[in-house]
Amino acid sequence: MKNGKNPDPDVIHPIAGYDKEIYVKPTLKNPNIIAGDFTYIADSDFESHVTHLYDWNGDKLIIGKFCQIASGVEFVMNGANHQMNAVSTYPFYTLEGWGMEPPSADDLPLKGDTVIGNDVWIGQNAVILPGVHIGDGAIIGANSVVGSNVEPYTIVIGNPARKLRKRFDDELIELLLRFRWWDKSIDEINALIPLLTCSDIERVKKEIKAKL
Repeated sequence: MKNGKNPDPDVIHPIAGYDKEIYVKPTLKNPNIIAGDFTYIADSDFESHVTHLYDWNGDKLIIGKFCQIASGVEFVMNGANHQMNAVSTYPFYTLEGWGMEPPSADDLPLKGDTVIGNDVWIGQNAVILPGVHIGDGAIIGANSVVGSNVEPYTIVIGNPARKLRKRFDDELIELLLRFRWWDKSIDEINALIPLLTCSDIERVKKEIKAKL
């Protein structure tokens, strides 16, 4: 508890008097966007950061809990893709007056849902391309363009985004993926904060092992 308040995933503004950081979940109107508790963005409108999300493609943006999304981040969905296996890439079917029916799904480079794990930090102005899966605990560097999957607890940077390094050794990553702190109750997470913010990695390993 801080300032006499408990964390509430259903409030929009988690910082009193500041409207440029919001919890995403309680603001969502599009049923094809799903976000977990306590994921926030450094802006006052999340859905404006999701582009080319059209019902006819059937794709979804799925984001886990406790993600941190910086300003300027864009999630580009499958509707941005054009037919590439024909002479022209021009989308006649989307524009008035042209005699073209929508191409079949097999003729479009649809890549499925975009899925962001839990406790993922996405840096300022990063672009997440259609169908990408980003694992739990990953970090996406500022201005990165992510077009392929990112493993859990991995840092990627650049355009196109490339792996910089893993955040931790394989043992700790495996322990964290089993521990799944983000699925615990608010009281449990509050009690875990000293562990979750501890830089003594060997101590963290020891304590998580004792809790599993």
